[in-house]
Amino acid sequence: MDRRGLMAGGVAGAAATLAYPNLASAQPRIRWRCPGSFPKSVDTLWAVHERYCARVKELTDGAFELVPFGPGEIVPALQVMDAVGQGSVESGFTPALFYYGKDPALAFGTAVPFGLSSRQTWSWLQVAGGRDILREVYRDQNVHAIPTANTGAQMGGWFRREIRTIDDMKGLKMRIAGIAGLVMTKLGVVAQQLAPGDIYPALERGVIDAAEYIGPYDDEKLGFNRIARFYYYPGWWEYAPSTDMMFNAREWEALPAHYKHVLEAVGAECWHWVMARFDTLNPPAMRRLIANGAQLRGYSRPIMDAAYKATQEFYAEVGEQNPRFKRIWEHYDKFRLEQIPWFRVAEDSMANYIAVATSR
Repeated sequence: MDRRGLMAGGVAGAAATLAYPNLASAQPRIRWRCPGSFPKSVDTLWAVHERYCARVKELTDGAFELVPFGPGEIVPALQVMDAVGQGSVESGFTPALFYYGKDPALAFGTAVPFGLSSRQTWSWLQVAGGRDILREVYRDQNVHAIPTANTGAQMGGWFRREIRTIDDMKGLKMRIAGIAGLVMTKLGVVAQQLAPGDIYPALERGVIDAAEYIGPYDDEKLGFNRIARFYYYPGWWEYAPSTDMMFNAREWEALPAHYKHVLEAVGAECWHWVMARFDTLNPPAMRRLIANGAQLRGYSRPIMDAAYKATQEFYAEVGEQNPRFKRIWEHYDKFRLEQIPWFRVAEDSMANYIAVATSR
């Protein structure tokens, strides 16, 4: 063995080690609190909250730690964005539509009635300029938002009694989130926005007559079918809602560029991961719910038509009072209308054929 060669190799190896220091030691160590709006009992949106935090820690070799908290542990479920914007906490996981009362344009960050599918939502946000046009909306709340989860198409809610006509909806007390509640009000519904963890007790005590949440798997977990047996579809108000990981704007700006890239990349990963999880878990959950007595019902065409008409009236009314809302809605709606013919030809035709073929 050539001892001189071995020594030279050792010196070169040591030099390489000095030239490339340990990644964790080269990064600032950060530990942020990260409360969320979704109960720990639901292992979908709570799971993606935990996953996001774990992946950030993993990809930074433990240097950047986000500590997840459930609703009410340090921040109430419907005040997460407020706490982040005020700097009470550095980050949080919550849907923007929960805060539409501050600015109705926030709803576009999550979902609006008769809006986009999950694929279309991702395309609008990430490629067609949606995130760019929403930045000023979030900036007004002093937050930087990263799309981090999507449920896919949701169901239309649990009702104690059948809803056959528009008249059946008048006076109905219903938990429904976001601007959909304002549209429902046009149909005679008494809309109430409740935190996810508060829905079951309100339904159980008769404070509300109906409730919408997400879909079969989560709804089964929360036990809505034990109280209200009529399960309606489709969830026309939340075709594919997106949930954000939000960061205090000042804290975000102070982050190293590498950390920002990690947070954005993990958001994209988690957005698709949880949607795949919902697509995997919802079909068997639907079968179990029906086997246990849930009565599946579709909203009638007259109800859907009335809801669509009320939705368009709502957009026009809010747009007259809020120029920014109008500008965002026009951008969003232009994209929506461009998508419809393409999806009808390529996607919907194939989906419809398969549905018929497999039912023969």
